Amino acid sequence: MTTDKIELTREEAESLINEFGSPLYVYDEEILRKRCREVRSLLSYKGFVPNYSAKANSNMALLRIIHDEGFTVDAMSPGEIYTELKAGFKPEEILFVSNNITYEEMELATSLGVHISIDSLMQLRMFGERHRGGEVAVRLNPGIGDGANDKIITGGHSKFGITIDKLPKLFEIARDYELHIIGINQHIGSLFFDTDTYVEASLRLLEAARSFKELRFIDFGGGFGIPYRYRHLEERPDLQDIGARLEPLIEEFVSAYGRDITIKVEPGRYIVAECCQLLGTVTSWKESFGEKYIGTDIGFSVLMRPVLYDSYHYIVPYNAEEKEETVNIVGNICESGDILAKERRLPKLHIGDIIGVRDAGAYGYSMASNYNMRLRPAEVLIDRKKGEKRLIRRRESYDDLLRTMEGL
Repeated sequence: MTTDKIELTREEAESLINEFGSPLYVYDEEILRKRCREVRSLLSYKGFVPNYSAKANSNMALLRIIHDEGFTVDAMSPGEIYTELKAGFKPEEILFVSNNITYEEMELATSLGVHISIDSLMQLRMFGERHRGGEVAVRLNPGIGDGANDKIITGGHSKFGITIDKLPKLFEIARDYELHIIGINQHIGSLFFDTDTYVEASLRLLEAARSFKELRFIDFGGGFGIPYRYRHLEERPDLQDIGARLEPLIEEFVSAYGRDITIKVEPGRYIVAECCQLLGTVTSWKESFGEKYIGTDIGFSVLMRPVLYDSYHYIVPYNAEEKEETVNIVGNICESGDILAKERRLPKLHIGDIIGVRDAGAYGYSMASNYNMRLRPAEVLIDRKKGEKRLIRRRESYDDLLRTMEGL
């Protein structure tokens, strides 16, 4: 299994920054396609369809590549549905995995021909009141979760899904409104490495599925981890092992169920994280209370993960300095928590040096903001086979900051 991550030479990094500005998200198409193909080969089961979780990164150029690689897609909002349709996904290739949505959002999805996965009994009633006799999916909570941080564990004790013990009530509501439950899905959490938990949760979902009579698909969810710490400490989940363990469980279930079932998995991070490197520039440095701070233009308005989840990203210094020192890499946001990397041993950095942040493709730009009225950066896609680079999102301008304000 490939462990490729995007690699840039110092000359490439400097050239990209000079042409497109700093900071800058840079994506490698070849690595993106490799990750898609790894997931696509997870199961040999004839009804297997990989499904991309677009909240990780919803750039249209990347969505088109992922669609080209044979994926369907989920959506967490009407905005994601709109973007996915523009990227070429058909309505029947999109699953709206809802979470505390309004009637209006339900109506929008159904009017477009997009199926909805309902997250609670109350929302199932809401759907039934407007769409008696309609088709709908439901998100179940298998009672177990896993992930790298409490904020991204979504199975077990969390706000997500309908717990298995509520199935009798679920079926009662479905009967009351003559609803057809055509799919079930789950998601136990994000950035996990323990394949046992994922397989156990999948087994629980299959056991619950036996109670449903009209299923067309079962979605085991995603959450596969990637090694953010680069060449040590973490190993990526063994997808081949997961596939080998799931295959007989699926075949046994489908044989007993007596009808063809589409089986899905739903990765987001695993597909897009490693194909991206976020480039930025050193802008200043200071020493305070015995610590050295290296200031950069990569604030948490550009990359939120380290602040939100205390996440680790490997820092690539694009300089030739041999002397190392322990530093804190910080951004330009007026918050004391705006720290990109704490106490890292790095070559001595100078003002104007370029640094790279590895594995920034998942929950990087998708969480970017205009906090402190900072401009969001550009995104560039490189195709090494063709020797091409393409701007896939332009850098924002100051006019963009004001374009939705009234009374100008």
